[in-house]
Amino acid sequence: MITPDKKVLLPKHDISVLVAVLNYFHPLPEGIVSFLQQHTVPMRFGKKKMLVKAGAMCEYIYFIQSGAVRGFSKEDGKELTTWITLEHEMVSSITSLDIHEPCIENIQAIEDCVILAISFENLEKLYQKFPEFNIVGRKLLQKYYRDAEVRAYIARLTKAENKYRYFLKVHPGMANRIPLKYIASYLAITQETLSRVRKNL
Repeated sequence: MITPDKKVLLPKHDISVLVAVLNYFHPLPEGIVSFLQQHTVPMRFGKKKMLVKAGAMCEYIYFIQSGAVRGFSKEDGKELTTWITLEHEMVSSITSLDIHEPCIENIQAIEDCVILAISFENLEKLYQKFPEFNIVGRKLLQKYYRDAEVRAYIARLTKAENKYRYFLKVHPGMANRIPLKYIASYLAITQETLSRVRKNL
């Protein structure tokens, strides 16, 4: 595990945003809210710090309270961004969560981030103790599967302009916030090509 810049351990921390997001998928009874209050850990990661490195075991699901995070792998010394996400989303390694194997990609903060983390162990306890939370888990899985379909669709597009137009459609808040080098890598085009497309649009 990567040690964050600062792990803030407080007897009571604010989980209201997390609860609001989860309530969108299914109403949470007080018992679940109390469990999350007791078992989530607030963390801070500075810009460019790693939440998890490829090859290491990921032991947490992270809820981004503020900031931006990306996943990336490396090939021949080049970083390949596979996804980018902003606050109020969850990030983790499905490989570590599902089949208990090391991560196949890096997870990195690309802005200063405030994050709530819950361990896989406590997540399993949450599912077992509160069966209704399995509905939340299912709907979250459906959402992130849809996100994976979007990434696959963008990857199949052949024209840089079409890639970027679709990116703007599904991620309108990222265009003027995320560094171009990460967006270009995510779209599998060069930064120069992306700059030209943006100028033409």
